[in-house]
Amino acid sequence: MNSFIYDIPTKVYFGENQLGHLGEELSRYGKKVLLTYGGGSIKKSGLYDKVVAEIKKAGLELFELSGIEPNPKVSSVRAGAELCKKEGIEVLLAVGGGSVIDCTKFIGAATFYDGDAWDILEEKAEITRCLPILDVLTLAATGSEMDSVGVISNSETKDKICQGSPLMQPKVSFLDPTVTYTVSPYQTACGAADMLSHVIEVYFNMNKDLYMLDTVMEGLMKTIIKYAPVAMAQPDNYEARANLMWVSSWAINGFVEGGKRQSWSCHPMEHELSAIYDITHGLGLAILTPKWLEYCLNETTVSKYYQFGCSVFGLDASLEPMEVAKKSIALVEEFLFRTLGLKSRLSEIEIDDSNFEVMAAKAVRLGNLGNAFVPLDKNDVINIFKMCL
Repeated sequence: MNSFIYDIPTKVYFGENQLGHLGEELSRYGKKVLLTYGGGSIKKSGLYDKVVAEIKKAGLELFELSGIEPNPKVSSVRAGAELCKKEGIEVLLAVGGGSVIDCTKFIGAATFYDGDAWDILEEKAEITRCLPILDVLTLAATGSEMDSVGVISNSETKDKICQGSPLMQPKVSFLDPTVTYTVSPYQTACGAADMLSHVIEVYFNMNKDLYMLDTVMEGLMKTIIKYAPVAMAQPDNYEARANLMWVSSWAINGFVEGGKRQSWSCHPMEHELSAIYDITHGLGLAILTPKWLEYCLNETTVSKYYQFGCSVFGLDASLEPMEVAKKSIALVEEFLFRTLGLKSRLSEIEIDDSNFEVMAAKAVRLGNLGNAFVPLDKNDVINIFKMCL
């Protein structure tokens, strides 16, 4: 296995009634706070009032940027950075899901850049500084509350790019499972599909690594499979919401990667889908993941599927490895499409093959995907897209 460095400096307040620490934590970083959020659901739930009350109680000056999109656009990053420069903002507070947090990360970085914020995504400009970021998470899905990357879309160019920097790591995250009680069954399902994909992207890897990390990933996947349907049926089930919220963070904060070296597969493909069609990220991943698993199954990779099927789904270890592999893919489909009720085909969400060539080319623009599992080139990506129709 490879050596690695693990450093996650995010401080987490987990559980109910932790917002009482918000003011003191914000005060460590500055007096002028920019509150960022999405379409206003935090006002309907009452969370907005609680957050504002804590900010005012701490004697901080409050500014706001609302309307951040579900697939956050660079236009929102530009607007936020301009506001930060104009008002001398010292600290950022993102209240929302991964989209709001991602956008806020790049607002923090773009504040210290004089050019266009999109330059940062295209790596034409280096991230040299970033405003300190705190967040109050409202949706268990992307893991942005505990990682240093984000994904931003450009409506004009139809691009969606993932970029990151240690400077964008949130300083403090507030994770209260009760805040997610109002998340709809559909968004809960999409969040579960996103988290499951985060783990699968790392787990399906032919490099030898720590056995311990595989068992952790298997535990994370079993937790998602167990508690996502519970949270959908019982939105205010604290145990279910708490388990999903903590999985969200640990699925993608770098811990399970250990020393693995691998480019992801389903995420780059899905980014191209949502860049053009603006679909929910988790839904796109749900449609892609089983077909990617099917496409990558062969005599070389079957051992990983066998481990997955036996450890995560409890399949009979005495069965032939290929039989276990095929059964495990079928069980992934059953979970995503029947248990969670997500659409299973691109055609069901009115996506045809007209943009497959363009999307595949962009997906592999930095090189083949899945280089430590089954390397995928442009033609492979097109084939997987076609399987999803």
